[in-house]
Amino acid sequence: MANSSGVVYEYEEARSGLSPEIPLSEHQRALREGKDVPDQAPSFQIGLSEVGISGKTVWILLPQGRLAFDAEIYVNLPKHVRGIHMSRIEEAVSQLYPKSFSDIRYYTRELAQLVLKRQRGDRARVLISGKAPVVRRTSVSQRTSVDAVDISAEIQASSSGDSTSFKTMIGLGLCHITACPCTQVYNQALSQAVDTRLPILTHSQRSMTKLCMEDHRGHPSFGEILECLESALHVTQGLLKRPDEAEIVLKAHRFPQFTEDTVREVAKELWKRFGRKLPASTEVIIESLSLESIHIHNVRCSLRTTLKEILDAISR
Repeated sequence: MANSSGVVYEYEEARSGLSPEIPLSEHQRALREGKDVPDQAPSFQIGLSEVGISGKTVWILLPQGRLAFDAEIYVNLPKHVRGIHMSRIEEAVSQLYPKSFSDIRYYTRELAQLVLKRQRGDRARVLISGKAPVVRRTSVSQRTSVDAVDISAEIQASSSGDSTSFKTMIGLGLCHITACPCTQVYNQALSQAVDTRLPILTHSQRSMTKLCMEDHRGHPSFGEILECLESALHVTQGLLKRPDEAEIVLKAHRFPQFTEDTVREVAKELWKRFGRKLPASTEVIIESLSLESIHIHNVRCSLRTTLKEILDAISR
């Protein structure tokens, strides 16, 4: 039997594991008389920064459909409490399963809030990460390419009395191509070419760059972050016919980029798009990984900054 989302349920009467062997009254008695071990005092009373679960798959109903994401869910633990209630985290996940969300940041926030209510700590951190579909046309052949981008949302929640404060970071990452400017300049010197119809040859590699930004009342959107990355990078696609490939390769070689260049170009582009829309204190993380083609190592570059620091760099 399946519902409209395609999820298949077994008939419960066919599952022998659902037939209890211990009388319900005995379970009730054990719950009344037994000790709540997690709430006991630990032998060494020191508070713990984070306790929780990782490697958890959560299913989130989004406008694109019900998608699977990886989850890390943590709370702090007071010094006088021995352990967290693990099942209460799973109860919170199950409670959100039927609900729909416009994007994953709102799911992440609600999950963090539910977890805090069910535990003894006053701080929670929830990280949701996975892939989302992006459907777009190729530049020349106008074919439809169904691609994937990495998206994430991280919530840090703190409760004080009846109020809860949140700090949210959302991120999106995609694949692109870089061409090495160093080898290109060297080959130009070797060939003594000054003005050629096509760029001088160099090695190229597949790269992945991710932009994470602090959320301010739902801004920026994941779509805005995607547009920012696509404006700064030579973005690749799964479906490319030969004319599409030729265009991407040509542009990558006409405007070659080190990994360092990709991070700086994204920083410059995000200031153009968000510098006057978001607070100057907005936190920004840009990370780029180059899967080197002629080396046996990869190259990684990252920038942790704020919109104000980017403006200061542009103004100099």
